[in-house]
Amino acid sequence: MSVMGIFHQLDCWHTIPFDCECQVRGEQMKMKKYASFDDYLDDQPPKNRSVIRALRRFVKRVEPGLEESVKWGNGCWVKGKVPISYVYSAPDHVQFGFIRGSALKDPRGLLEGNGQHLRHVKVRTPADIDEDVFKAFLQQASR
Repeated sequence: MSVMGIFHQLDCWHTIPFDCECQVRGEQMKMKKYASFDDYLDDQPPKNRSVIRALRRFVKRVEPGLEESVKWGNGCWVKGKVPISYVYSAPDHVQFGFIRGSALKDPRGLLEGNGQHLRHVKVRTPADIDEDVFKAFLQQASR
């Protein structure tokens, strides 16, 4: 199971230590640790790095008060200590996700995920970043 799969199995994501080993369905999961968002970014495949860089610029422009962090082995943006959004690097895409995504208004039905809280949009290229839609999601999530 992937690290992001852990999110979808847990209803208490906010109580997970940020660098930890977790057990899901009896399977031990070691989350990769990174000292910084830059370290996380450098460890991703080149194709995904370009997407993550574009999302990084987007978040800095739209919600400059959010701080970059690494939580659960993934790049995240936090408000204070509260995780708001994340990026997860999959083999064929990047997830731009929202910790409380199930509470977001999504009139076009773009958010994916069936867990209690997390939702994400799959981004395959920087051109897939729909500025207006992603801005609406990020601003809702940051409130």
